[in-house]
Amino acid sequence: MTDITDTIQTEKSRTALSVQAGFLTVGLLLLLLAPFFFYPIFLMKLLCFALFACAFNLLLGYTGLLSFGHATFFGGAAYFTAYTVKEWGLPPELGILIGVAGAAFLGLVMGFFAIRRQGIYFAMITLALSQMFFFFCLQAKFTEGEDGIQSVPRGNLFGFIDLNSSTNMYYFVLAVFIIGVLIIWRFINSPFGMILKSIRENENRAVSLGYSVARYKLGAFVMSAALAGLAGAVKSIVFQFATLTDVAWQMSGEVILMTLLGGIGTLIGPLFGAGLVVALENYLATSEFPVTIITGIVFMVCVLIFRRGIIGEFYASRLGRKLGFVYRR
Repeated sequence: MTDITDTIQTEKSRTALSVQAGFLTVGLLLLLLAPFFFYPIFLMKLLCFALFACAFNLLLGYTGLLSFGHATFFGGAAYFTAYTVKEWGLPPELGILIGVAGAAFLGLVMGFFAIRRQGIYFAMITLALSQMFFFFCLQAKFTEGEDGIQSVPRGNLFGFIDLNSSTNMYYFVLAVFIIGVLIIWRFINSPFGMILKSIRENENRAVSLGYSVARYKLGAFVMSAALAGLAGAVKSIVFQFATLTDVAWQMSGEVILMTLLGGIGTLIGPLFGAGLVVALENYLATSEFPVTIITGIVFMVCVLIFRRGIIGEFYASRLGRKLGFVYRR
């Protein structure tokens, strides 16, 4: 009887893996073909914000830390990259690496102070530090104040790939996006990621087992900051500017909205949430109806009906479980 049960479970696992691999393959094909059917700039914006949302979800969904200051890393990296590429004449790949390193450093500093508190106190500390960085960017000379850093050259990737071509730029952004998502997937499925999940579920028990909770939290915070910085750095190359909007508290609120809409603690959820918000903003940009009202209504509907987020509810549904998806929040 046990052998039969094990065989059935194995077949279910194989079927689930096949279904998930099929979804992944279709999604990748759609992304590869997308620039032939949609405006490339819109697609690149979507990918940048999707990566930003995934980076934020790494901290909230898998560590249980709600940060109101992630715009610091997104916008800070955008400023660092834009400045070094425009003023120092660095190639885009080096500018992006400097942006990521700068975001990781900011994450280390902010995380050092923030992880000493929990819950709402942690969130308020990140918000306060983020506002301090916002006013620094407003006053600093290298950020050019309210004008921001404009006319950032895209340049040539590795010296021979012209990023002024929208097609080349799109596939570069897609490659960065895929690499970023793979890093997050590997991170959350590593032993380090398993410990983060245990801290999220029961921090006191993790402490009793001998884990240095503060170090793991700080590691997750820095990793999330670096990946958010990667999204911001690429965004500054795509749009060729970095402004105060990138470091404002509204940007932190927007990425929280994206993650909640899609589903906290799911890898696909933030991607879906970012796509929904960016698509709404793009579609309503030329209308007279305020975008914030629509996004607010969508958020309220999600909170009232889809408590786990749209993708989270699908995972928890009968169809989702049948296809092999698991929601563990």
